[in-house]
Amino acid sequence: MSPRSILTLAETRALDAAAIEAGTPGTVLMERAGSAVVEAVCERFTPRATAVLCGPGNNGGDGYVVARLLAERGWNVWVERLGPPASADAISAAALWTGRTLEIDSANPEADLFVDALFGAGLSKPLSGEAARLARASERFPGQFVAIDLPSGLDGDTGRPVGDLAFCAGLTISFQTLKPVHVLEPGAGRCGEVVVADIGLPAGTSSLMENGVDLWMDLFPWPDATVHKHSRGWLGVVSGDAWSTGAARLSARAGLRVGAGVVTLLSPPDALSVNAAHLEAIMLQPFDMDADLERRAADMDAVVIGPAAGVNEDTRLNVLALARTGVALVLDADALTAFRDDPETLFSVLDVDDVMTPHPGEFERLFPGLLKASPNRIVAARKAAATADAIVLLKGADTVIAAPDGRAAVNTNGCPWLATAGSGDVLTGLIAGLIAQGMDSFEAACAGAWLHADAADLHGPGLISEDLPGLMPAVLRRLYEARLG
Repeated sequence: MSPRSILTLAETRALDAAAIEAGTPGTVLMERAGSAVVEAVCERFTPRATAVLCGPGNNGGDGYVVARLLAERGWNVWVERLGPPASADAISAAALWTGRTLEIDSANPEADLFVDALFGAGLSKPLSGEAARLARASERFPGQFVAIDLPSGLDGDTGRPVGDLAFCAGLTISFQTLKPVHVLEPGAGRCGEVVVADIGLPAGTSSLMENGVDLWMDLFPWPDATVHKHSRGWLGVVSGDAWSTGAARLSARAGLRVGAGVVTLLSPPDALSVNAAHLEAIMLQPFDMDADLERRAADMDAVVIGPAAGVNEDTRLNVLALARTGVALVLDADALTAFRDDPETLFSVLDVDDVMTPHPGEFERLFPGLLKASPNRIVAARKAAATADAIVLLKGADTVIAAPDGRAAVNTNGCPWLATAGSGDVLTGLIAGLIAQGMDSFEAACAGAWLHADAADLHGPGLISEDLPGLMPAVLRRLYEARLG
């Protein structure tokens, strides 16, 4: 399967226009959309009292089609409209509906299921009146609401409510492609399950994709029968001082678990004994000053620096020394914050093989004001990647991975159990371990983010960061068997 593309509202409208210009009437597209919604609903719900909430535009037109087709299947269904249909296609669809039509009102019959066909992507002002009342009800009972295109009240490009209110749905049916609202919070959390239905629009091209197995599986570095440990890559991880060693060990163990053949912890002299007491398969090398670190890392395939490295001049010098080697770097935490007063120096030594993994606070230190000034996290991450000439992984429930050439992916399997100390250190190790095995940095960052969340979901409640590397074999086995099967 191909990865699912994500298109902006303008891009999806262009697909609609292209289909109509090519000879497919808007009424036919509306019929296909309504049929796709009905198929999705009937796969998940048994017949029940259903109110289809229809607005005046084409989203409402889709709703009239849904009501008619559900009625043909024997459902007890009626339309509750927010004014008469106003677009030509919606008027045509409404004319074919012969069942009950009521104005939206709290005195209407009680429904067990609501289909939100009020506004979709066509809303330009906050919800009010009866629409606002229903939106509040959907927040309490999202499982009783199905959204056509997107929950009304949300901005399709930003994922944020247009005003203070937006619908919540347990199921959302989008057409032909995902939109940013389906993958960016808080919109993604209000969409519930998202189904993408093919309604025969032209194939849209996009450099923005949903991050999933289909995006990077063909590039995953599975070993074959001829490999040995040195051919599977050499990963280095820079340790903090004696009191701050655990984060680097988490990264190192994650890199080893994801398949790097040799992993070496590069340790300041004062931390050697602490690290030695905790290591087995991971090797240990001391380094003294940045020039020594540069020499020892020169032949490695990837190096992690940042987890508990210390926000100080030594970390700055160590990053610059590693950059001189040409080794692919994965920079996190202190390796980023150490350059908060001079980010341009950091950007000047990075290249497209390097990966930065900031959380929003670290992102703000390197790219002041960019996140707030951007319409969404995707735009911000893309601009940051272009500025730094490196891969940027902006962490969050809706993690965005962006490359300098404009490619971007949004993670949709985010997991709340990852909100625990040290989980980000594991992520850096997963990404670097994949890069060390020869995976391109953008795809490695995408795969690392997905594997990280999948492992956390596999464990569930009670997860701590030390659990994550040990969960990787089960996650990888499942992927490997799917590849073979």
